[in-house]
Amino acid sequence: MKTRNIFLLLTVLLGLFGFWRLTRGDEPLDPRIAAYDKGPATIDVSKYPADMQENYKLFSKKCTHCHTLARPINCEFALPDEWSRYVKRMMRKPDSQISADEAKKIYEFLVYDSKARKKDLYDKKMKEQPATPQQ
Repeated sequence: MKTRNIFLLLTVLLGLFGFWRLTRGDEPLDPRIAAYDKGPATIDVSKYPADMQENYKLFSKKCTHCHTLARPINCEFALPDEWSRYVKRMMRKPDSQISADEAKKIYEFLVYDSKARKKDLYDKKMKEQPATPQQ
């Protein structure tokens, strides 16, 4: 009986540890995300406008609470709606501590950066978007 209780306790603890690891975002399960994490971890924003340089600092500070900065820098997102969904999802994470005002600045930086640094990807995705009907 005692051995069974110890086994049950260890099983529960391992399960809780596994759940904690998955929700922390420390080790991505998706191989694409793991590849993003291994890419460049900074952006040279010295030629960006002053407000975007400030937004980059905020982005760098807030977004490293839960994952590497390389992840959003190297990911395939480029369009404003992709960044909007991503930033909103990150805001909901309990450890992010991202306010609505901070999220807006982070979003603005990511959209600006996509148009500047990821221009080819941005242009390609814009061409692939379905045309919106004229009214």
